[in-house]
Amino acid sequence: MKVYFDTLGCPKNFNDSEMAMGILEEKGYEIAETPEDADVFIVNTCGFIDDAKKESISEIFRMAEQKGKDRKLIVSGCLVQRYSQELFDELPEVDGFLGVNDYDRLPQLLDQMTKPGSERFVVSNPCDLTAIEQEQEHRHLPENPYTAYLKIAEGCDNACAYCVIPRIRGPYRSRRPEAVMEEAHRLAEAGCRELILIAQDLTYYGTDLRGKPALAELLRSLCRIDGIQWIRLMYCYEDRITDELIQTIAEEEKICNYIDIPIQHASDRILDRMNRHSTEASLRGTIDRLRNAIPDIHIRTTLIVGFPGETDEDFDILYRFAEDERFARLGVFPYSREDGTVAAEMPDQVPEEIKQQRLDSIMMRQMEISLENNRSKLGQVLEVIVDETDEDGSCIGRTRYDAPDIDNSVIFTPLREHCPGDIVNVEILEAFDYDLEGREV
Repeated sequence: MKVYFDTLGCPKNFNDSEMAMGILEEKGYEIAETPEDADVFIVNTCGFIDDAKKESISEIFRMAEQKGKDRKLIVSGCLVQRYSQELFDELPEVDGFLGVNDYDRLPQLLDQMTKPGSERFVVSNPCDLTAIEQEQEHRHLPENPYTAYLKIAEGCDNACAYCVIPRIRGPYRSRRPEAVMEEAHRLAEAGCRELILIAQDLTYYGTDLRGKPALAELLRSLCRIDGIQWIRLMYCYEDRITDELIQTIAEEEKICNYIDIPIQHASDRILDRMNRHSTEASLRGTIDRLRNAIPDIHIRTTLIVGFPGETDEDFDILYRFAEDERFARLGVFPYSREDGTVAAEMPDQVPEEIKQQRLDSIMMRQMEISLENNRSKLGQVLEVIVDETDEDGSCIGRTRYDAPDIDNSVIFTPLREHCPGDIVNVEILEAFDYDLEGREV
């Protein structure tokens, strides 16, 4: 039986799909490259915010139209974890629903689906971390996994007022360091050069195992793995960025001078309403500590505008903060009112048009900041990892300061043919709002 995976959402979802593929391959199933070749479609959904939910529903309908009478459709992931019964009732064209941490049951469920008289099913259970670690052992990798996400924990304990992740993925559970290292070694042996560490909160790693953060220790161990050349940190909470972690990033050459810190806001009043543990002063202090220890650190962050009760004064604080700190990479999202969250019941919900005005205002200024930052790289020679080759012979890649899919690109003229994953030196000759151009040297 051939199974096709259609994955939406964040890197954690793509990681989950790779685990599920690996589990199926171990049981003799084949992973189809296209829907046309498949007997079963699995749509791994995102259900984090309204736009993601709409995209997931649209994709489910699209795949349902393709399946016909003889093929099966399973919907999995965050949307199912949030709305399993509602989806079961409203989408009769779907044959089964699977939660975010139930992929170890896929072979059994697929086997049942092929039997005469099989019924539609819903499986959406709490997560067992042991099952997650077992799933990671079977992870399906692409043909050239030169860059790979490495999940080091599941779930979240932060209870931010706007967020449904703890309800979807459960409480924070760190993977054992031994399990993380084993997977990292397998990735390196398969050809991985760039490891991207992911979790809902990297900086909380190990606290549930040892009573104190253990990310810095894990990073130093990962840096000893032959073949891994870049290690990138995504989703680090400001209030847990310790001096030990900063020192580790500064001292270890393999760790990219890049860190993703989801700040969300800078107004103390809004941060408190969000149930965040940062303040404007602590945010500025942590950013200063990072930049003092690592002068070329590139900080990525995300901001939320239009949170309930956000006044013009609160927004002005956020705007000035973003302008002052001149983040290398910045994304802005309008607040999304999510069922079951504390913020959904708050008074003073901000009108959509005001959210959009505030978003546009920050992003227009950020475009100028990004261009200024890029121009400062003119004439520099930077390490670039190749992601693809264009038809005209040019290459497209990323610097150490850029994560795949979400950050800037470098388009350059090569001296020779390259494959994805090659790391080359590129002299920067042109700078644009979000991209760079250059030539290999």
